[in-house]
Amino acid sequence: QVQLVEAGGGLVQSGGSLRLACTASGRTFTNYAMGWCRQAPGKERELLAAISRRSGYSTYYPDSMKGRFTISRDNDKNTVYLQMNSLKPEDTAVYYCAADPVLHTIVVFPTDTGTTVEHWGQGTLVTVSS
Repeated sequence: QVQLVEAGGGLVQSGGSLRLACTASGRTFTNYAMGWCRQAPGKERELLAAISRRSGYSTYYPDSMKGRFTISRDNDKNTVYLQMNSLKPEDTAVYYCAADPVLHTIVVFPTDTGTTVEHWGQGTLVTVSS
C-alpha cells in the first residue's frame, strides 16, 4: 500500500503562485508514475499533470493545462511537486496527488471510466481570491 500526503495548499491572490508537494510512503516511490488532479465543487476530477516513474523523464500535460503548471519529482525525498503560476479564481479546487505503476493509467483515467488509479491522497485545498 502507498500512502500519499499532500501539502502546500492555501489561500493565494489572483496572479500568485503556489507549489504543492505530495510525499509518498509505504512502497518504493520510484516504481510509481505520479500525477496531480483537482476537483472543484460540482465538477469532475480533472488531470493537471503526470510524470513517469523512476527518473521522471516523461511528463504529460493536457492541452488546457500547458503553460502554468509544472510537475517534478525528487526521488530522494519520495516527493512529487506541482508548481502553479499565474493562478486564477477558477483554479480554486481541492488538489489531489495520484500514484500508479503505469503513467498511461493516470493520463487516461479522466476519460476512461474503466480505468482506476491505484492510490490517491486526501487532497489539499487551494483557494484563489480575485
